[in-house]
Amino acid sequence: MVPLGWIGGVIGLILATAISIYANSLIAKLHEFGGRRHIRYRDLAGFVYGQKAYSLTWALQYVNLFMINTGYIILAGEALKAVYVLFWDNNAMKLPYCIAISGVVCAMFAIGIPHLSALRIWLGFSTFFSLVYIVIAIVLSVRDGIKASSRDYSIPGSTTSKIFTIIGAAANLVFAFNTGMLPEIQATVRQPVVKNMMKALYFQFTVGVFPMYAVTFIGYWAYGSGTATYLLDSVTGPVGVKAVANIAAFLQTVIALHIFASPTYEYLDTRHGIKGSALAFRNLSFRVMVRGGYLAINTFVAALLPFLGDFMSLTGAVSTFPLTFILANHMYLVAKENKLTSLQKSWHWLNVCFFGCMSAAAAVAALRLIAVDSKTYHLFADI
Repeated sequence: MVPLGWIGGVIGLILATAISIYANSLIAKLHEFGGRRHIRYRDLAGFVYGQKAYSLTWALQYVNLFMINTGYIILAGEALKAVYVLFWDNNAMKLPYCIAISGVVCAMFAIGIPHLSALRIWLGFSTFFSLVYIVIAIVLSVRDGIKASSRDYSIPGSTTSKIFTIIGAAANLVFAFNTGMLPEIQATVRQPVVKNMMKALYFQFTVGVFPMYAVTFIGYWAYGSGTATYLLDSVTGPVGVKAVANIAAFLQTVIALHIFASPTYEYLDTRHGIKGSALAFRNLSFRVMVRGGYLAINTFVAALLPFLGDFMSLTGAVSTFPLTFILANHMYLVAKENKLTSLQKSWHWLNVCFFGCMSAAAAVAALRLIAVDSKTYHLFADI
């Protein structure tokens, strides 16, 4: 909201919601294409285009998931630092230290949860922690907003910086709604698969977006252009309540990261023939080495460039745009070519070209934002 203002932010969120449900519906409709189910996005791309597309899609997914996981570790570090600052004001615990601690906790969780189906009860905890954060953030923001005498809603920065931040914000918006792994998430949907996937998408992009809309709009209303990237850095209120919200955010982030890292873990486990008991020495040592090493790289990158908003922009540009919008439209065009009218084909080509241009522009804008922030704050910054 800060780079877009009220008008741009509201319109942008609504448009991002609409185009996201549209693009994801295209992928859902291809879930049973060719008389078989495609439970991985890369499998679907490989079936439509061939082996090279399979590899390219997997590479884009890997980049997407790596960037998402890096962003989660930054977020966990910010939540952990926010808890520390509430009780100690000596500035001894820097953000990179908190990010490092978060990385260790995420690695321990990844080692202890061998596969995605083992999460089960943890998904319930994740929902609970999300609700705790949402309720406290909204209540404290409303409280601050009512007390505030005036707020500045102008878009900060020079004309040039505004252009780049607006483009970067567009990438943030699509990143907020999309993961680039819809077939993986919906892999166990019961028959009729496509119909049930569409029901899930309609629910996600209607009822499911309300909490995000509420936190976003109320937070911006309360603090204006001074709203922090991590909203709890802006709110005021009882120390204990803020601590609970930050701890909930930290714990939810640890669980969410594991969900988005699971496709990478599953690929590595399958590739190296990891089977049998999760506590077998070979399997346990493999998780320690491979998952621990993977998250160590994530943590290093997160501590090196701890700019959460910039990472969201870059992720949206280099992976979310290509996976969710460009590939989805072109893949649907190729798969349904004989069933589409010339007008429908033109529409999908227009989407491919438009989102291709958006992806390139957003990548440039995100890299510029990271470069500017790196100069302003330096590497391993404590922000």
